[in-house]
Order: sequence, then C-alpha cells, then structure tokens
Amino acid sequence: MIDPTFAALAALAVFQVKHVICDFFLQTANQLQNKGRYGHPDGLIHAGIHVVGSIPVFLVLPTTLGVAVAVLASEFVLHYHIDWLKNDITTRHGWEIKDKQYWWAMGLDQFAHQITYLGMTLVLLVAGA
Repeated sequence: MIDPTFAALAALAVFQVKHVICDFFLQTANQLQNKGRYGHPDGLIHAGIHVVGSIPVFLVLPTTLGVAVAVLASEFVLHYHIDWLKNDITTRHGWEIKDKQYWWAMGLDQFAHQITYLGMTLVLLVAGA
C-alpha cells in the first residue's frame, strides 16, 4: 500500500508534467486562436488532449472505472471552460501580452487549472480510501 501523502504528491507531479506538456508544448496555434470561440473544435480537442494526458495518474491513484470517467469528464468540462473564459475575457477587452491585465488573466487561468488538479487528486484519494 502506497503512503497517501506520497500518492497525493506523486499524482500532483503527474498533473504538473501533463499540464506543461499539453498546455505549452502540444497546443497548436489554431487551438490558441480558437479557444475563445465557444464550441469550436480546437478548444474541445485541446481539452481532450488534457484528459488523455491525465490517464497516467491512475497508475499512482488507482480507482474504479466509474470514478475515473467522472474525474476525467469533470476535467474536460472545467479545462474547456477555464480556457474559454480566459480567452473570451482577454479578447473582449482587447488585452494583449503587453498588457498587465492579460497576465492577470493568464495567471488566474493557470491557477484555476491547478485548483482543478488539487480537486481531482482529493476525489481520487477519497474514492480510494
């Protein structure tokens, strides 16, 4: 049996590595450009890539298929809407990378993703208890 504290830290590490890969290395220019258009396939694909990237967390925190599907579906919905909202707000206000408000929005976007990973980890810990 793996120590729950170590398991939580390992799960969060998996999410961190996944996040940087999916949000910065695998994200295409089209995804960046279209995430602010609600329902656009590029935003949906980007959120889907994040979901696929999260699957290895179940090696650290194994769970039932039902819990896994619920956690991944929740991540898809949350990730999609966090990205859409940030892009919608920055576009609507005309904020660009030169504007401090753009970076506030970017920081809050990244913070919201990290809180999502904390929540996912907590659900998996509780479900496995």
